[in-house]
Amino acid sequence: MTTRRNFLKGSLAGLVFCGCGLPYAAHAQTAAPARRPVMVKGKRIKTIDTHAHCFFQEAIDASGEKFEVFQPKVLGTDKVFITLDQRLKEMDDMAIDMEILSINPFWYRKERDVAEAVCKINNEKLAELCAQKPDRFGAFASLPMQFPDLAAEMLDTAMKKQGLKGAAISASVLGDDFANEKYHPVLKKAEELGAVLFIHPQSTPQLANRFKGNGWLANTIGNPLDTTIALQKLIFEGTMDKFPGLKILAAHGGGYLPSYAARSDHACTASPMNCNPDIKLKKKPTEYLKQMHFDALVFTGEAVRHLIAQVGVSQLMLGSDHPFPWEQHPVDHIMSAPISDEEKIAILGDNAAKLFGLKSG
Repeated sequence: MTTRRNFLKGSLAGLVFCGCGLPYAAHAQTAAPARRPVMVKGKRIKTIDTHAHCFFQEAIDASGEKFEVFQPKVLGTDKVFITLDQRLKEMDDMAIDMEILSINPFWYRKERDVAEAVCKINNEKLAELCAQKPDRFGAFASLPMQFPDLAAEMLDTAMKKQGLKGAAISASVLGDDFANEKYHPVLKKAEELGAVLFIHPQSTPQLANRFKGNGWLANTIGNPLDTTIALQKLIFEGTMDKFPGLKILAAHGGGYLPSYAARSDHACTASPMNCNPDIKLKKKPTEYLKQMHFDALVFTGEAVRHLIAQVGVSQLMLGSDHPFPWEQHPVDHIMSAPISDEEKIAILGDNAAKLFGLKSG
């Protein structure tokens, strides 16, 4: 059996994937040895998972943190580190052709030199992996968003020299919203480069006390709520008007926003004194959803259908949260949804291929 110690001696020294030990075990026992081809209307579909995670031990060490400090146990299980071969096998078992990898930020509290070192390691390792397996992996860069000038510089390097697809950012910097002007240099650079900014929340820190108790509410409620606030801020503060070419991909179906988006259109009409008269949006708040992108990690086929109705099928793509066990069969989830074959093809891979400039089919 390949151990983590043995794996770290290989050509991708330091690459570790974080899983929970439970996902895909039952499914893997019955899966065919080779990757399952996904067929829709007789067409072989290239499946692209835009929401998948990994970590690098060197970056964790550079942060001065222990992994357990920023990564809670999932479903009561201990963290495990799995080899590249294990990751590819799990992808094959799920019928996933390609993953766009991201690392949830754990460096936003760090000083400039430490945050830069952590992100540099992450980006170099991600680029190395993607270069070795370009047909299986793409990746989002890590950015020290608490230092916007440095983040913009590192995004430029990630896109132009490292071949990464954009950057993974949290929904805020410890509660400070990216709609704030001090972060606009990063948004401007992302727009110029055509970089996708993948917004992945890490709870809503201001509500930490209320989330205590049963149900893991810090994640169950906190994560989708944090994304909802981030997207609403980008819309209502006029940020999407200022950067109309900005490519935003929101995790977990965009949180709660698409489910109750129409309320946004009435807010400033119902209570103009609670809105800024100096900010004049160019269109209705709900219309900005058509220029954002969302993963389809919403658990039910009906939720997928509703998300399509709200944002348009062209804005949706596959997401699993792999290796975390939120959606263990993402392809089956889309294939069983009450949507058309054309919509399934778009979500399973075609939309992501277009967004990231990848070959489809």
